[in-house]
Amino acid sequence: MPADRETRAWALAMAGVATLAAATLSGCVVGPNYRGPPLVAPKAVSAPAFHRAEDASAGPPPAKWWLALGDAELDTLIDDAFVASPDVEVAVARLRQSRAVVSKDRANLLPTTGAAAATLQTHGLTNVIGGGLSGGAAAAAQSQAASTSGNDGNFDIYSLALDASWQLDLFGGRRRALEGDKARSQAVLANLEDAEVSLAAEVAQDYVTLRGLQQRLALAQQNIDLESRMLTLTQVRRQGGDATDLDVERMVNQLRSTQAETAPLRGQVADQLDRLAILTGKAPGDLDAELSATGPVPAPPKVVVVGDPASLLRRRPDVRAAERTIQQKNALIGQRTADFFPKVTLLGEVGYNATDISSLFTHNAFNYVGAPMLQWSPFDFGRIRAGIREARGEEAEALGDYRKTVLGALADAETALATYGRQRENLSALVEVESSADRAARLTGLKVEGGTATSLDQIAAERDRVSAENNVAYGTAQLTLDYIRLEKSLGLGWAEPTQR
Repeated sequence: MPADRETRAWALAMAGVATLAAATLSGCVVGPNYRGPPLVAPKAVSAPAFHRAEDASAGPPPAKWWLALGDAELDTLIDDAFVASPDVEVAVARLRQSRAVVSKDRANLLPTTGAAAATLQTHGLTNVIGGGLSGGAAAAAQSQAASTSGNDGNFDIYSLALDASWQLDLFGGRRRALEGDKARSQAVLANLEDAEVSLAAEVAQDYVTLRGLQQRLALAQQNIDLESRMLTLTQVRRQGGDATDLDVERMVNQLRSTQAETAPLRGQVADQLDRLAILTGKAPGDLDAELSATGPVPAPPKVVVVGDPASLLRRRPDVRAAERTIQQKNALIGQRTADFFPKVTLLGEVGYNATDISSLFTHNAFNYVGAPMLQWSPFDFGRIRAGIREARGEEAEALGDYRKTVLGALADAETALATYGRQRENLSALVEVESSADRAARLTGLKVEGGTATSLDQIAAERDRVSAENNVAYGTAQLTLDYIRLEKSLGLGWAEPTQR
């Protein structure tokens, strides 16, 4: 029966496709297989704790380290930055692009198909060949129909066809391309997470710097008030003959110097406000009303959890990005090696052609054609070998980059731990000085009440107390900044697992 012919043709075509698909999927994949990153600094990585982790715990550190600072305003700013920061927006766009490339690579492993339907009016053999039909076989078949039509050579041709082409990945070149682009996409994801780590740290640093500057401004104003009172008392004493003009000039110079210090501080406050606005996706000035009021400098927790070196390397996004780049370059070697071998593309078409639309779907109108196409460049004058050498050079560069990144990550953490520990000691000393200055101010007040000290002595003691308080505020801000630097060095600031 006519239907049997079409059924057998389709069955044979599908069997051929299935066989070739199995052959393609089980075909060899040339080039070196990726075996993981090289071992770097094995002694340091296998250590149970960091070398300089004197004041830290070795448990698993929290991802959202800024919550330990206990500042709701800072928490909101970091959340806003993750949503609206231009840096994160760019990183997310790059991730989407890389994933689109992976999807395209997967599609490249499958056949390319197309469908066409057409009605052509032909005028003899010459017009049939020039009528836009593709393929020599189709032109020959229609030429025969024109020559046997028995009329003046003018007739309509109705055509419905499905065509396909498929480049068989016999030697794994396209699979290596997919492998490499997957690794690249994973590296781009790690870069996005690294951008989040840097963003959280930058927002926190700018916020702490802002609060520290505001504290210094407030304390500077207290000093101005105290020095104004001292100047007034010195002028009174000058009138009474107990002070000289030189004493008055010294107090005037001291007051003017303190007043002059406030101008650059105000400029730095404005700069920090604008920086925070940009980081959170706002225009300069948009955070002025929200953050202009003086707030306390957030202090780090008493116990900082840092983990161990091995978990640091697993967690840091820049290390993971460097490792994924090694696999990408390793896959590129295989992709270039596959160029040594022939490329086989299958071309085929299945469809119906008829001069009468009523007979379009009859067995006589059914036709199919399939043919392989071979592409091979055995004599390329060394181009393929040069491409492989280039890919190996890129892999060697990626290996060096990875080693550098690992060593840098370990050094960052150790240096940050040492700096944080020393600043803790420094702040403890500053707090003791502040306590001593506070006691001295109280004792001077008692002496004034007892008549053994003057008001000028009391104001001078108050000024020393304010100066000590200013040093503590600065030291606290510096300790918090060192804490932020430590958390950034640990690769914290992105949530795991990441949902994108």
